[in-house]
Amino acid sequence: MLRRRSVLLSTGALGLVGPAAWAQAPAVPPEVAAAVPGATLQGSGRLRFIGLSVYDARLWRGAAPVAADWMAAPLALELIYLRGLVGKQIAERSIKEMRRQRDLTDDEATRWLAAMTQIFPDVKEGDRITGLVVPGLGARFAINGVVKGDVRDLEFAKLFFGIWLSEKTSEPALRRALLGQP
Repeated sequence: MLRRRSVLLSTGALGLVGPAAWAQAPAVPPEVAAAVPGATLQGSGRLRFIGLSVYDARLWRGAAPVAADWMAAPLALELIYLRGLVGKQIAERSIKEMRRQRDLTDDEATRWLAAMTQIFPDVKEGDRITGLVVPGLGARFAINGVVKGDVRDLEFAKLFFGIWLSEKTSEPALRRALLGQP
């Protein structure tokens, strides 16, 4: 069985984005600036699968750092794709990763897969999918800066963003990089 492996962006000795690197952080994407007041980059990393670069991930936060309760304040997770992928497969993989956190009912899995399949397009190198936590609502998704749709379900949002932020993630090194932890 093949195992995914994340490799961190090389912005420091350990490849982590920390306070010193924030001065050189990329510009806040417009969809993030609109949804996350005072957005700043908390951390970033790269996902690799069997040696192939899949996407670069950036975690944007407001005034307070993102911690264990990532649903408490607006935040954004930006994925910049480094290769082409099929939208339906992105959605299917997301369901699989959400199941790492807890068992999903058949109804949840069916509804959430349908919602993601409708929102997530096939992507090519350079495309961006930005997921936004909207407290009290759920998740909003933008494709290349254009809002594409909402999933109005707080449990969905918790589990979806948990793919990267939960302690049960399949990519703990990427999680640490996104959270700006050593």
